[in-house]
Amino acid sequence: MRPLDGKKHVPVTITQQELESRLKAAANALRGPVDPTDFKTYVFPMLFWKWISDTWVYERDAAIDEFGDDLDDEVEADYHRFEMPEGTLWSEVTGKVKNLGAEIARAFQLIEKANPRSLAGVFGDASWGNQERLPQSALLALIKAFNELSLDPTTVSHDLLGAGYEYLLKDFADESGKKAGEFFTPRSVVNLLVGILQPEPGEAVYDPTCGSGGMLVATINQLREAGKNHRSLRLYGQEINLTTSSIARMNLFLHEIEDFDIKRGDTLRAPAFKDNNGAVRTFDVVIANPPFSLTNWGADRWPADPRAFCGVPPAKNGDYAFIQHMISSMNPGSGRVGVVMPHGVLFRGGAEARIRQCLIEKDQLEAVIGLPPNLFYSTAIPACLLIFRDKKSADRKDHILFVDGSARFAKDKNQNRMSGRDVDALIDAYRTGEDPDGEGGANVRLVPFDEIKENGFDLIIGRYIKVAAEETADLGTALVAYADARQHRIDTEGVMFERLGAAGIDLNMFEVPNG
Repeated sequence: MRPLDGKKHVPVTITQQELESRLKAAANALRGPVDPTDFKTYVFPMLFWKWISDTWVYERDAAIDEFGDDLDDEVEADYHRFEMPEGTLWSEVTGKVKNLGAEIARAFQLIEKANPRSLAGVFGDASWGNQERLPQSALLALIKAFNELSLDPTTVSHDLLGAGYEYLLKDFADESGKKAGEFFTPRSVVNLLVGILQPEPGEAVYDPTCGSGGMLVATINQLREAGKNHRSLRLYGQEINLTTSSIARMNLFLHEIEDFDIKRGDTLRAPAFKDNNGAVRTFDVVIANPPFSLTNWGADRWPADPRAFCGVPPAKNGDYAFIQHMISSMNPGSGRVGVVMPHGVLFRGGAEARIRQCLIEKDQLEAVIGLPPNLFYSTAIPACLLIFRDKKSADRKDHILFVDGSARFAKDKNQNRMSGRDVDALIDAYRTGEDPDGEGGANVRLVPFDEIKENGFDLIIGRYIKVAAEETADLGTALVAYADARQHRIDTEGVMFERLGAAGIDLNMFEVPNG
């Protein structure tokens, strides 16, 4: 059994404000030589390492308290969640003077190798020894900041640590600007989606573009706050970016979540979760905020893909590829899907119009919920939520619920934001099909299939209900006008080409538009 300093652990509690202040100080230690968009690459692995190191020492103290001189390595192993090979604890590495970055990288490799099932790749791929990217002075300042913070269970609870991690994510998102859209979804939008989908104990939840894991964490938090058995929830996610997928895994560990599986990879080209027959695996809850209007998403592979059950989306726009993947991942019976999408999916023509019509005719689209403008880091345009259910309730069959939440926001410095009250109002509107606040709260309407068919399977919210927010009203009016003009053009051109064909004119000389 390896010797340590023998210091007795002294419990000291810390408040959330103190924790956030010290985590902010750790991030600020990098300010100047390191670009703010790279803060997360270095701070999160150091935070996670400090946590597992402090917790390991705490666990060893507990083992010594119980067994004293009778403690051996085999008995002690039962006390530890993670194995920390000799020379990999925070205190054993950070005091070294030479090649500190390389020593930290070596410790990370040893820890990952010692915990292959749980921690393989968890520290990401930062170049710790590259002093051009991370100067020694910045690394020493980062270590000094964390040295002032104990992260063992008696100092920081899992709830507090999880909240601190979320605070850092939000702070890094604010620093990163538009790039934050790659890893962070505003928590109001996350809570709205989770509140609508209502995960239950024992269910499987899947996020095919999980980013930093915020939506998966929110499902756990909702059950915990409701007093339900959150530990029985099973969480799955896929994320294409290595650093972001590592951040997601650390996020779930720090929230005391163990039954999860986060895989790295391209969901549209190579879905990571398959059943024994090679089909995509299905889940009770499928929830995501995919990258909007993704180009080069892999359309060439989709003509033979079973997920293209309503058609292959345009090669330059992968929105309906994500939607069809998520519906394909929905459990028969219990399955429901909630996805954030740009408004373009509601009205665009061509292949997307055909896919949209097919999805509506299958009667699995339950609701279209309009969100306020300027909520997201990646774009200022308004977005919407699409809610699908494998089995809709009897009163919503052959109907789609439209909810206009565009007025539910407050202006902030850089972005608009939805309060907890706004989120609750939209959840209530979705569940009841009624405006929860009366006039101007959240316009709601359950629209029959025949009316949607009459409108050419167009789903623009402003076509069916009044758009409430001034910022969105102009856009809503413009979208309706654009959709009408586009359809008129298509109809007129159709008549023209029909007459030209009847006159014997070769239509191959024309580039016939597809709408």
